[in-house]
Parts: sequence; structure tokens; C-alpha cells
Amino acid sequence: MGEFVRVEAADGVATIRLDRPKMNALNRQVQLEIAECARQVDADDAVYAVVLYGGNVFAAGADIKEMAAMSYADMAVHSRVLQDCFTAVARIGKPVVAAVTGYALGGGCELALCADVRIAGESAKLGQPEILLGIIPGAGGTQRLPRLVGPARAKDLIFTGRHVPAAEALAIGLVDRVVPDEDVYSEALAYAARFAGGPALALRAAKRAVDAGLETDLDTGLEIERLQFSGLFATDDAGIGMRAFSERSKAEFTGR
Repeated sequence: MGEFVRVEAADGVATIRLDRPKMNALNRQVQLEIAECARQVDADDAVYAVVLYGGNVFAAGADIKEMAAMSYADMAVHSRVLQDCFTAVARIGKPVVAAVTGYALGGGCELALCADVRIAGESAKLGQPEILLGIIPGAGGTQRLPRLVGPARAKDLIFTGRHVPAAEALAIGLVDRVVPDEDVYSEALAYAARFAGGPALALRAAKRAVDAGLETDLDTGLEIERLQFSGLFATDDAGIGMRAFSERSKAEFTGR
């Protein structure tokens, strides 16, 4: 359990909770604590899904004062650490939901991009304003954003650095659902709770197949899918699920 980031788990769902007043600025310590929490929930068999949440503000971005003190040599080293910390979230082998409230800007937006689903409050604002500091996104924004919303829209957001209101974010596919601000966390928990007690191995395989397939050509992607699909026939869960279907009963998956 870190100073600014902690895991709260109940009923098969874990929340990675950012709590660094006032705006959840993502300094090096917060980044490392996020990565540690990501590894923790990924390895916990009692966790079926994960919510990323920052309270009133998801995360307003990197700690600018900390970055401003870094030289090129410093950032050449730290940028690898930064990307690795966010990649740890993207590689959680379980459904991950970002509950976006307030601001998700810069590194905060890049953290939300690491989730599988993004639920935003009506007053939320997302964006990549790094260009206004004379730099570019460095924690995946130039790569994950165009894969999500397309290159033209991603370039618009990155080139202008503008803040995107929730309604527009929904329209361009940057978020998947917009709800009243006060309902964001409960909606994210409710979505994540759908996977509690589910076929954990199949969920992990599905996520791996989609994510890995997006990085390659169709034929290679189909081979990735085939291997993940056929591999599940070696699991107890596949037998349990198909027997339950045949018997018209509820499947009680074991995660094996």
C-alpha cells in the first residue's frame, strides 16, 4: 500500500485509488505506486476486474514542477520508467474500467487510455495539453490515443492541447459512457462487478488476443486468437462452462 495510491478490494473487484491532493499530480512516486498496485491486482486470483479512480479529480497530469527540474539525461532515463509504469496498468490481465471525474489531462488521460473501458462524469474534461509546455505526450498518448480515436482526431487533440468535454469525448470514442458526476464510481463498480466469479482465464485470453492482435496484421492476429481459443480447452473452466450450458445450469467457474 503506497502513500498516494492504494488498492481497495471487495466482492471480486479491486479499485486502484489515487489520492494525492489536490489534483492527483502524477509524480515519480505516484507512477511507481500505480505500477505496484497494477502488479498486485493482476496477481490476485480473488480479483476479477479493476477500477481506476481518483476521487473528485481522476488525475490532472504529471507533476510539472518535478519535470521542469529534469535535464535531458534525467528524462531519458525516467521516460522509460514512466512508460513502464503505465504499461503495467495496460497489461493487467483483467477488465479494467477508468472512472473519470473532473480532469484527466496529460498523464491522467494517458492513464485512462490504459483501461479497457472509460466511464466519465458529465463535467469531466480529458486531453493531452503537453504541447502547451513545449513537449509531447510521453506516457503513451501518441500511441494509445490514435489507436482509440483514429490518427486525425488524435493529432487534433495533441496539436492543440485543448480540453475535451465529456460529450465530445463520447462522440469521438475517447470515453465509452457519460453519466452524472455523482454516479461515475458506482457505475464503474457495477460494470466491473459483472465479471466477479466469471471465467477469469477466458477473460484474460480475450484481452490478450484483442490487445496483441491490434499490434499486428490480420493473419497474425487470427493466429493469436486461434492459439488463445484452443488453449482454453485445456482449462477446467471451459469444461464447466460447456457442461453448464448443456445442463441449463449456472456455471461455477474455478479459474483453473
